[in-house]
Amino acid sequence: MEKELVSDMKKHLPLKLRCSVQHYDWGKIGQQSEVARLFSLNSGLLDIEADNKPYAELWMGTHESGPSFVVENGKTDSEYLTLNSWISENPSVLGDKVVKEWGNNLPFLFKVLSVAKALSIQAHPDKELARALHASHPNLYKDDNHKPEMALALTKFEALCGFVSLKEFKDVFSSVPEIAEFVGNVDADQNGEEKVKDFDLKSIFTQLMSADKYAVAEMVNKLKTRLTLERKVRQLTDKEEMVLQLDKQYPNDVGVISAFFFNYVKLNPGEALYLAANEPHAYLSGECIECMATSDNVVRAGLTPKLRDVPTLSSMLTYKQGFPKILQGITLDPYTKRYSPPFDEFEVDCCVLPQGASTLFPAVSGPSIVLVTCGEGTMQIDNSTKEEVREGGVFFVPAYTEISITCISDLRLYRAGVNSRFL
Repeated sequence: MEKELVSDMKKHLPLKLRCSVQHYDWGKIGQQSEVARLFSLNSGLLDIEADNKPYAELWMGTHESGPSFVVENGKTDSEYLTLNSWISENPSVLGDKVVKEWGNNLPFLFKVLSVAKALSIQAHPDKELARALHASHPNLYKDDNHKPEMALALTKFEALCGFVSLKEFKDVFSSVPEIAEFVGNVDADQNGEEKVKDFDLKSIFTQLMSADKYAVAEMVNKLKTRLTLERKVRQLTDKEEMVLQLDKQYPNDVGVISAFFFNYVKLNPGEALYLAANEPHAYLSGECIECMATSDNVVRAGLTPKLRDVPTLSSMLTYKQGFPKILQGITLDPYTKRYSPPFDEFEVDCCVLPQGASTLFPAVSGPSIVLVTCGEGTMQIDNSTKEEVREGGVFFVPAYTEISITCISDLRLYRAGVNSRFL
């Protein structure tokens, strides 16, 4: 049976994809954006030097909010099938295990992000909450799937991720008097005492995120005034400088103050950060490869002009404290590292080939998507079909398919696939 599947799939190979782009306002402009560069190369539709729009995300996958299309010779762009439709007609390309677990759906969504200013303070719901939110507000929560995700830095990349440790959380009240005053006042109103009786993270975070805009503006203005004066006599901490930058991007926003509760994470190129469901985060700057379960569910509460759902966010979070784990990648061969988060839906390989070198991606029982970000070479499929690959190229590779890549000029590619621990 497996041999028949492989034989049947060969006639479809390789599958070159035309991908979609998102113009969120936090994206980088035109030629400053890796997303714009790759989209221009992938589509041939864009002169980035003359473009002033923000290019935030390149989407590679089957989600209807940003579908990829299968490029077929002899057809125009308008005649291309979406990858989702093509997979529905050829479900065997996913492999038996994937179909059994996720149906005729690609379980992961692959992206490139170019971040010029902070994204919203947000979290992604688990499966149970995602189903409930989609059922009650389908226009806001676009699907019923969870969205664990991973960001792999292409450049220096900064983010807020997860709550600081209990010790750091307590230190906030001595180092950020504006927060201590606000929480103390709330506590005094409720309990008749002018002090914080305990350090209940959920309660304090919820109170802060639910504060009215006038109280927040007052806190932020006090904070800015104090830090501006203190900058004259001491060097501000990295987090204090970051918070002042957030206020320039989103003046008087509650996210400026609440940033003190989150870990400030700085990734070097080649380092990765993963986020489970119900974990708070906000990407701040830089460019990255991102992979996630196929979903676009986001619950926001700060640093955004979009709709905020503070009650849902405050109630859904795990409130786990401590610095997040940073993945360095596991070496597979001299050219390839693998980044495997603890999620079944996906993992990402990064392959860097010098001129003349070759490497082999063995056949596995799940599908993958390959993105070439630099250089050119050839892709050979199962010792038969050959395809030229160059920067901006994106390819869907069915299950049970062996890929050999040979480099013509220094080549870098990323391959997203179902997590090997599941397969």
